[in-house]
Parts: sequence; structure tokens; C-alpha cells
Amino acid sequence: MFKENIYNDKMKKTFDVFLKELSSLRTGRANANMLDIVKVDVYGQKMPINQLGSITTPEPRMINIQVWDFNNVALIDTAIKKSELGLNPQIDGQLIRLPVPDLSEERRNEIKKLIKSMGEKCKISIRNIRREANDELKKLLKSKDISEDDEKKFEKKIQIVTDENIKKIDDKIISKEKEIMTI
Repeated sequence: MFKENIYNDKMKKTFDVFLKELSSLRTGRANANMLDIVKVDVYGQKMPINQLGSITTPEPRMINIQVWDFNNVALIDTAIKKSELGLNPQIDGQLIRLPVPDLSEERRNEIKKLIKSMGEKCKISIRNIRREANDELKKLLKSKDISEDDEKKFEKKIQIVTDENIKKIDDKIISKEKEIMTI
């Protein structure tokens, strides 16, 4: 029998990944999620910063990292400088301050293009999941496990879920672009 929930879950997970990618973008406002993409080479492996210290945003344009082990301060500093975030860490003992500068108009436009491209990749993934579901339906119809009516019914359901997810992506792209363009 056709298990449509599997495909609904796959689409939801795809959308969640898209949201996580969006939250890591620098929008001019301090956001602890911006550091999610930065991995620090420590203890013989790459670790996210949030496993090496407490991350807080005391002000709209400042991120603080209270590093737990003093030996990791320089490693975190280097990892942030090497990242494409464009942040310049200020070290004060075991506290690393990251002032988040305003975005230039050029950088805002670059980020808008990046958001659109991330959204398009997510839409493609969702359409691929729809195609995968439709292929399974065709196989089930061919092996006479479902009727033609059931195939049409499930195809419609999958299409509805696909359309809903694509609309959510478009809405998120629009809201993120507005957020970026707000000075």
C-alpha cells in the first residue's frame, strides 16, 4: 500500500533544512544561529562553536561567546576569521565579542540572490520527492496493488502537499528578503 506520510515527512524535513540554512545567513542583526556553519578544529575533530562555549546576543549588533576552555579561544577566533561571515572577533580573556556590522547595499543584493538560490534548491528537492512518490504510485498501479482511482487520489494529495511546501518556501524567501533589505 502507498504510504504518503513518508513523502510528507521528507518534504517537511527538506523545508526544515532550508529554514536552518536561512537562519545561518547574516542579516545585519546579531543571531546566534549565524555561527552554526562555523566548525572549529579541536580535540582532533571539527566541532560547532555552541559545543565549546555559550553563545548570547546581548545587543542587536553583538554576539558574545563565553568559551569554556581557555585553550579553545584562539581556535574559535581563527575559525570565525576563516569563515565567510565577515565578522571580526574581539577577545577579552575567555569572552569573544563579535560585533555585527551593517550590511552594504551590494552585500544585501548578494544575500538576496543567495536566498533565492537556496529556495530554488529546496523547491527542486521537494519536486524530486513528488516525482519519487508518483513513480512509486505507477509501480503500485502496474503491480495492481492500487486501483487507477487510488493512484489519481494519491497523486492529487501529493500535489497538494507539494504546492503547500512550495508556497511556504516562497513566503519564507519574501520575508527573509524584506528582513535583509530593512536597514
